[in-house]
Amino acid sequence: MFPPMQPEVPAVHPSELDPSSPVPDGSTLLDVREQDEWDAGHAPGAVHIPLGDLPARFGELDADSPILVMCHSGGRSARATQWLNEAVGYEATNLDGGIIAWEGAGLPVER
Repeated sequence: MFPPMQPEVPAVHPSELDPSSPVPDGSTLLDVREQDEWDAGHAPGAVHIPLGDLPARFGELDADSPILVMCHSGGRSARATQWLNEAVGYEATNLDGGIIAWEGAGLPVER
């Protein structure tokens, strides 16, 4: 379903985001973690579509909006980013370091 990982996908580290507005206007933050991970804490306003559901549910995302993709540490979101960019033609960027780096950068998490 997902292609083998390429060496590099577009990525940004949470520390590079604006702390007052970490998700740029007009962008979507997509969380591809499993339900239990989401329930443990997620970024406010994120859209939750587990990685395994993404091929069936990518149409729920705005094809005209840039997408920031996050997971726990950045591996699954890198695969999702690559797939969204190459297979679907969306503009996606991996959130390097995932929710761990998000929290580490002092960005908000809802529990």
